[in-house]
Amino acid sequence: MKLDQEINNEQAALTSYALQLTKNVEDANDLVQETLLKALTYQSKFTEGTNLKGWLYTIMRNSFINNYRRLMRRNTFIDTTDNTFFIDAPTHTTENLGEDKFLNKDLQDAIETLPEDLKITFTMNMRGFKYHEIAEELDIPIGTVKTRIFVAKRRLRKLLKSYADVYGLKED
Repeated sequence: MKLDQEINNEQAALTSYALQLTKNVEDANDLVQETLLKALTYQSKFTEGTNLKGWLYTIMRNSFINNYRRLMRRNTFIDTTDNTFFIDAPTHTTENLGEDKFLNKDLQDAIETLPEDLKITFTMNMRGFKYHEIAEELDIPIGTVKTRIFVAKRRLRKLLKSYADVYGLKED
């Protein structure tokens, strides 16, 4: 059987996996189509005798992650209201961002004091990665991811306690 036919035979399995990743039928179908297109385009890179389904799943997972990161970077704001004149209205107020700069600097400094394993896990979580994505990327159990994030937050809470006192925040 030709490789392109074998790839098409895996479409049902790919659709199931895509639904697990996207949790949306339309997005899953788009992901399957993108995966099939990439697989057919790069079929010369497939080594005969290796696991075809694994190769296809890897293409799909990487496509999903890349699309997710692209979406997070874009971070597009869409206004669906009819009265858009507020968006175009000129503003004459300026916010003093000096205090925010100090807070951000102190937060960055506190994060830098964390051990490397906690810092990486916590930073990935802050950038929007889900627990399971962090676990896959770092090749560690999801429980370890949760523990590291918990410990990192507890340490940062101690290091940044003065801000909680100033802003009247209660410790959980």
